[in-house]
Amino acid sequence: MSEIRITYVTITYNAAKVLKRTLDSVLEQDYPNIEHLIIDGASTDDTLKLVSDYIAQSNAAENGHQIQVISEPDKGIYDAMNKGLRCLTGDYVCFLNAGDFLPAPDIATRIALAITDTNHPSPNTSQLPAVAYGDTDIVDGEGHFLHHRRLAPPEHLTWKSFRQGMLVCHQAFYARADYAIATPYDMQYRYSADVDWCIRVMKAAAKENVPLLNLHMIVANYTQEGQTTLHHRESLMERYRVMEHHYGRVQTLLLHCWFAVRTFLKY
Repeated sequence: MSEIRITYVTITYNAAKVLKRTLDSVLEQDYPNIEHLIIDGASTDDTLKLVSDYIAQSNAAENGHQIQVISEPDKGIYDAMNKGLRCLTGDYVCFLNAGDFLPAPDIATRIALAITDTNHPSPNTSQLPAVAYGDTDIVDGEGHFLHHRRLAPPEHLTWKSFRQGMLVCHQAFYARADYAIATPYDMQYRYSADVDWCIRVMKAAAKENVPLLNLHMIVANYTQEGQTTLHHRESLMERYRVMEHHYGRVQTLLLHCWFAVRTFLKY
């Protein structure tokens, strides 16, 4: 199991108010083979001080985690995520952004065990699932539980599943590194490049008949506030464009008409 390295990428910019719970959740992981990349956009608040304290705590704990920090101006969150893809050395990558956090200290261990059990007893990275995915809980700005995420992952996820919406939260999507690195985020999107990225990773896996793994556990706590909340209308319009690109204009229009009818009938 220790042969599988998990890379967490955390994007920050003036995130001192919410970052500590993210860093603490990785620090507390009992799984030793973790790489944590912190890609900062040249913060001017206490973000980098928190990161410095986190590195000192991790070194003192001798937990085996490797931490790398880049702090420089960027062109937005997806540019920063692409920097993370270029730097990672793990076998799987998960984007755990400032304010989001892992729900328990043994989550990374359980995920690694589930992944390696698919190819027991001697994991060969090229034979491992292209994506391991799980469930998400929604928390408020203070990190307190609000509710389970409304959209839940299907038992058998495919790239076509996202026609029904982003059924797996970005923070609960562990992509195998070779697929992730070969699929950089599309910078034409400002708010929904994560949706597009997940679909393209799954498409690439489908072309090679590489399976996706349902972890059947809550693997992320997601903070409700974010860019897609602050720019809700723009995000929805952009997400529609993403769906048109992958699923076609007619099918996307028909699906959204059905979403509207279903919402109307619900109320």
